[in-house]
Parts: sequence; structure tokens; C-alpha cells
Amino acid sequence: PKELEKEIGEFLSKKFGDNVKIVTPMILPQEGAVDKVKAPPRQKKKINFDLKPQELIAYLDQFVVKQDSAKAILATKICTHFNRIKRAQEVHENSGSVSMVGHIKNNVLMIGPTGVGKTYIIKLIANKIGVPFVKGDATKFSETGYVGGDVEDLVRDLVREADDDIELAQYGIIYIDEIDKIASSRNIIGADVSRTGVQRALLKPMEETEVDLKVPHDPISMIQEIEKFRKTGKREKQSVNTANILFIMSGAFTDLVPITQKRLSRQGIGFGAKIKGSQEQMDILTHVKSEDLIQFGFESEFVGRLPVRAIFEYLTENDLYNILKNPNNPIILGKKLDFAAYGIEIKFEDSVLQMLAQQAAAENTGARGLVSAVEKTFIEFEKQLPSTQIKMFPATTDIIKDPEQSIQKMSAAANDDKIAAVFEELAQEERRWIIQYLELNKKHLSAKYNLTLTPPRMNIVAQFYAKNVMDIENVVRHIKSSYDEIKKIELYFFKNHDINIVFEEDAIDFIMEQLIEAPIHLDDIFKKVNMDFEHGLKLAREKTGHSRYFINRQALLDPEAYISRLIQNELGPASTQH
Repeated sequence: PKELEKEIGEFLSKKFGDNVKIVTPMILPQEGAVDKVKAPPRQKKKINFDLKPQELIAYLDQFVVKQDSAKAILATKICTHFNRIKRAQEVHENSGSVSMVGHIKNNVLMIGPTGVGKTYIIKLIANKIGVPFVKGDATKFSETGYVGGDVEDLVRDLVREADDDIELAQYGIIYIDEIDKIASSRNIIGADVSRTGVQRALLKPMEETEVDLKVPHDPISMIQEIEKFRKTGKREKQSVNTANILFIMSGAFTDLVPITQKRLSRQGIGFGAKIKGSQEQMDILTHVKSEDLIQFGFESEFVGRLPVRAIFEYLTENDLYNILKNPNNPIILGKKLDFAAYGIEIKFEDSVLQMLAQQAAAENTGARGLVSAVEKTFIEFEKQLPSTQIKMFPATTDIIKDPEQSIQKMSAAANDDKIAAVFEELAQEERRWIIQYLELNKKHLSAKYNLTLTPPRMNIVAQFYAKNVMDIENVVRHIKSSYDEIKKIELYFFKNHDINIVFEEDAIDFIMEQLIEAPIHLDDIFKKVNMDFEHGLKLAREKTGHSRYFINRQALLDPEAYISRLIQNELGPASTQH
């Protein structure tokens, strides 16, 4: 430790002059010494390895418009990758056998224009599976030893993303964007360090290698090592094995089209004519082969480590409109949050969404164009409305076409019934659309949250979505949580009164409607149930000898009539009169 301290001190002195010095005294741990207070062992995160490809595709369909082929390829190969890991672990635990030699990873190359959802899909998949995920930009890395980021830094970032859980990090996903930028230039002579060098530096991590977490030339890593030695008296070599880390690369590859087209025209496939439209370009890219990528400027070994290829399609104006209509899309939800920050609720007319999609399509930057179109359209309203008394903002084409005049009119008639009527009409239209969306995704959502989505319950989900700014998944999760809490009232009632009540589904829906409409707590619901049913059900138990009662919506609305019917039905009219 003293020698290490001296070396670090000299390094810091050369690097920063006399401004930085090590002053902490080194204290060696005593033999067998332990910390008085031990931190509780960290509970390792579980990775969901039980997903089937079709389940993951159904999940992606909720968030991502179009890209059916890319979603299918990614979902299938990623599910296979992680289920193979699961099976290998089970085999090792049961028989002790090691994995076979020559394991080939399903590393993925995604090809497609900007703004079509490449990064979004990978983030969704990583979040769904529950594995750590890091994103890097290929243009910012260089071969080890040159100025710039080391490609192995991505693996270290994965460990940090996993909260220093190395085992979890070894099953993570590393996503590298703009990979087409590190293809070697076809008109350069000599070594292309910043491009070919990065490809070669990626070869080992993409297959299997040990990446040391401590960087030899990093003084911070050395100081951390000293601190660990002071506490434990042990020197640990910490490294990450990349055998099961999935690498996913993506890029626009605009210059790849003529290369592929030239090969196809030689083979007489019919792509000899000059390309005119973006769709024709995508048709050509679906025929990409390894030889095209090598000619593009990639090393053959690098291409060989990317066996899975997913081609993303261009987004049309109609696709962009469908993105805005999707209740999970972060663009409209983000704009709702912007206005909600000032206590303003906004609803969008369908024709406004169509107009925004048209503007975004003209920019030719995919879904990214939607963000700029939305910001440009609503910036004036976002600037001025917070200074008014307006709390409801119906975004119609008539209102947004002339922001200044519309804001003046709305400010002058902040409490106008006409504005409220237009707003309510848009809110109803939003609820109808949400119900349609739930119908399409009912099977997946019901299975995931173990919640039967009956028509009345879908209406409740739509009501909650309309009143709160959150995506459908979170809304259904919240409704399921409320459902479980309401069922607990049955248990509380039994514990307090030794009477087993069972809420019918329509009664649960009725209670959830009350929770949405007014800010009441479930404790208040329990007190109300206690007050309405305790004495009546105790009387019914004495008269009938039963202790199990089913409570429906009508019973909650008229408890006295419900109790009276219970006793009459059990004892009959004559006994009741007696």
C-alpha cells in the first residue's frame, strides 16, 4: 500500500502539479478484523427469462408503430438468447456440465433511417426483460491506446447500470448507434485507426473476453482498490465475462444501397433501374448480404459477429399519425405533462394530430420530426396560457391556427361553457379511442396483470387515462392495484366481524369509479362498508345462520334493502312477520 500511495502521489503530482496530494494515512487491516456493522447483502435482481417471442412482439406492438419484420426478428432472437442462457444455467446446476465450445451469440445489426424507433425498441426490450442496458455512440470510441473512449468502457458502464452487480451485468445489452460511421473509408490509403481500429477493438467483447473493471491508467480505480484493501485486507481481481452480453448495432447505412443495388443488378434480380423513392431503398436493403457490408468498409470478422440483421422501414405520414394516436407515445404524453405542470389539461382534436403528422413527414426525419412539429405548434400556447385563468385547453385546428387571437378569446371567456363543451367532446373522443385500443390489446394486458378487462372495466381504464397523464400500462397497473386493495376490504371485514363478504365484479367496478371521480381513500370506503353492513349482516347471520354474503353494486347503493331481502329470502314472509 505504501508503494501504491507513493506511485499515485507521483502520478497526481505530474498530472496536476502540487495542487493535488494524497494526505489520507494508510492503515493496514488487522488479521481477522471485521467491520462492526455489516451491510445487509444486496438482493440480486431477477431477470425474466420466461418470455416467448410472440409475447414480446405483443408487448412491442403496444408502443411501436409498423416495423413488423424488425420487431419479429429482434423479439425472436433476443428471447432465444436469454432462454438459452436460462437453459444453460439449469443444465449446469443439475449436472455440473459446462457450456459447449463454439457458442455463437445472436448479436444484431439494425439497418434503417433515422427516427424510425431503433433505439426505442431496444430500450423497451431491455426494460421488459429486466436486464441492464447501455447505449454508446460508435463515433466516440477509438481503439485502445488512442485518444478517445475505450470500447471496453461500455462493459464497465454496464456494471454501473447494474448497480455494481457483476453477475447481472454479464447478461446485459450493449447498444452501439451510428455503427456505419466506423466503416473504413473506401478511398483512404493506409491504416484508418479511428474506424478499422474500433472494429478490431470490438471483436473480442462481441464474442467472449474478460474485461477488467479496474482501468490501469485511471487513478480513481487505483484509489478505490486501495480503499477496498484497507477494509478487507484482500486484493480482488474483478472482471466481466462478455460471453452472454448481447451486442446490438445500428446505423442508417445510406451509402449501402448503391452497393447492394449493383450486386443485385449483376445477378439479374431486377434492381438495375435508378432508385427514386425511399420505399425502393428499403426493398433493396432487405437483400443485404455480408459481402455488401464488407465492401461498405467493415472487416469480415466484424460482420461475422453480427449474424442477425433487422431492416427498419421508413415511416409514412399515416405511420406518424398512428404514432401520435398511440396512447403510449411519449410525444403527446410529454406535451400533456408540459401543460399539466401549470395545472392545465389539454385534449387533442384528431385533425390536429393529422396536421402534425403531415408537418413531420415533410421534414423526412421520422418520428423525430413529430417532436419539432409539436413544439413549434404549441410553443406560443405553452408560453402564454400559464399566465391566464385557463385550466382546460381544447387543441382544435380552429384554435391552433391563430395562437394570438385564440389565446385572447379563451382568456376573455375562461369560464365559457362553449370551451368546456368542446373540451368535453374531445375528452369523450379520447375515451372512445382508448376503449378501442384496449379491445385490441385486451388479451395481452389481461394476462400480464391478471385483471379481467370487461367492457365496464375498460371504461374505467379509459376514464382514468383521461384524467391522468400516464401510459396505458401504468393505468392498467394502477387499476389492478386498486382492485387488489378493494379485495383486502373483504379480509378486514372478516377479521373484525367474523363475516365473510365477497364483492361481486360490478361492486368492485363501482368502488373504483368512486376512487376515480373523487379523491377518497380506501380507508373511507372500508369505514362506509363497515357502517352500512356490520349490524345488518350480523342480524342476518343470527336469523339465517349464514356467514358468507355476496355484495353487488345495488347492495352498495341501497344496503338496507339488500339486508331486508337477505332475511326475507332465507326465512320467508311468514317468519319475517313473526
